[in-house]
Amino acid sequence: MNTLAGTRRLIGLALRRDRFVLTAWVLALTVLMALFTNMSADGLQTERDVLTETQFMAGSPAMRLLSLSSGASVGAYTMSRGYLTLAVLAAVMSILAVVRHTRQNEETGRAELLRAGVVGRSANLTAAVIVALAANVVLAPLLGFAMIANGQPVASSFAAGAAVSAVGVAFTCVAAVTSQLSSTARGASGLAMAALAVAFALSAVGNMLGGVDPSGLVAFSAWPTWLSPIGWGYEMRAFGGDHWWLLSLFGILTVVLLAAASRLAVRRDVGGGVLAEWTGRAHASPGLLRPLGLTWRLQRPAFLAWLIGLIGFGLISGSVSDSARGMEGTAREWYQRMGGTGQMLDAFFTSMIALAGMAVAIYAVQVLLRMREEEVRGRLEPVLAREVSRPRWVMSYVLNAALGAGVLLVVFAVSMALVAGQLFGDTSSLLRDLTGAALAQLPAVLVIAAAVVGVFALLPRWAVPVSWLVLGAFILTGPLFGPNLGLPQWVLDISPFTHSPRAPAAQVSVLAVVALVAVSVALVAAGIAAFRRRDIAPV
Repeated sequence: MNTLAGTRRLIGLALRRDRFVLTAWVLALTVLMALFTNMSADGLQTERDVLTETQFMAGSPAMRLLSLSSGASVGAYTMSRGYLTLAVLAAVMSILAVVRHTRQNEETGRAELLRAGVVGRSANLTAAVIVALAANVVLAPLLGFAMIANGQPVASSFAAGAAVSAVGVAFTCVAAVTSQLSSTARGASGLAMAALAVAFALSAVGNMLGGVDPSGLVAFSAWPTWLSPIGWGYEMRAFGGDHWWLLSLFGILTVVLLAAASRLAVRRDVGGGVLAEWTGRAHASPGLLRPLGLTWRLQRPAFLAWLIGLIGFGLISGSVSDSARGMEGTAREWYQRMGGTGQMLDAFFTSMIALAGMAVAIYAVQVLLRMREEEVRGRLEPVLAREVSRPRWVMSYVLNAALGAGVLLVVFAVSMALVAGQLFGDTSSLLRDLTGAALAQLPAVLVIAAAVVGVFALLPRWAVPVSWLVLGAFILTGPLFGPNLGLPQWVLDISPFTHSPRAPAAQVSVLAVVALVAVSVALVAAGIAAFRRRDIAPV
């Protein structure tokens, strides 16, 4: 049988399964690019604003960890601010799509059913890769049109879209390889995400070790950046040269990785991975006998990854805090609006803690959506068949999400305070103030977590997309994007982030904290009540 037999039908099946998920990803990234461009265009009103902000981004080694300036223009500033976020999200979209249609199919037994028909050995992998590549091909021009609609040059806008989508293409191929290496979907995703983290680290270090041209407007990277696909996207220099030839590097990487994935796919057993599976300890911990302990064990790898990420975010935020006091122009206005104060240092700390709160909300949603995965995989019914009640099972996830979110917020605040304390000589005071301010963000995170519980209970089949849609809506209507979108106050008030205390710039409002906690408790109670009355939905 031809190894590619049935590929066309599998492509149709994958597109059918992902018609909502991939569409939502592509549209969300397009909207995000439009928002980034609009915010830059509205904020940089004069040539002096453009020069000031660009010089700040290019001249600070700490800022170059997350950006690479390519000149003084609104488009270049937009890419400096938004490229990394968009590229990472495109990579995540691609990784999840490939793993979903390869390793997850094998893990759930769907691959064996498909292989029982007229389906070649390489058809499943080929179909998954083609679908993910197609999503990135569609994404590239849409990102370009999003910038063009905001008044940016046509050629450079399409170069910006290509730079972002090329990273998605690269990690489509990375996921194709990791899906052959690991025997589980979670392992394949983890390996691909680890590769993404390494790519980010290489580009960040290369950018930081680089320099700036005599004008102070263009930053140059060192050699580590050239070892990373994310770095290649930076070096395409959209709005600063439009180096299209760098797409050839992505092309070479794509061919090499797909050849490796194809070779590995025909050499391993269906359902197995190239890497040997770790058998674990001979005796399990007694804590695994309780729902709370089992839930923690399932979430521990994700928690540790988030912990490392937020420690790094805190260290970077603390290292640039001294520069925050001298900010001018759009950056100053943005931090003052986010922080709610004219005192730049307090505004900076408040803004960073608010951003950390939004990031931790993503972690909480990720933890709670594991409930739906357990239900779909058929692992929930055996648990409930014992003495574990439905409310107790749900609360094990809620408590893990709440405690994990609290720890992540505190760790971020402590990391930032330790570095900033060395700059300002007041570590103990900063530790106290920033830790309290970080914990003040927890009630807003709990409201979002409680909303996910309600969605899981009421709309189980749509729990995953609706939960992420709710989180995205809360972020868009919150203080990060809401004011720039010109939304009315009643819409802004929908987001729990709008009501989060703006500490340390202002005193924590006990009433606001109590109100957010009360809303989260009510939503969790309603969700548990609804879950007790519905059937277990395996699909």
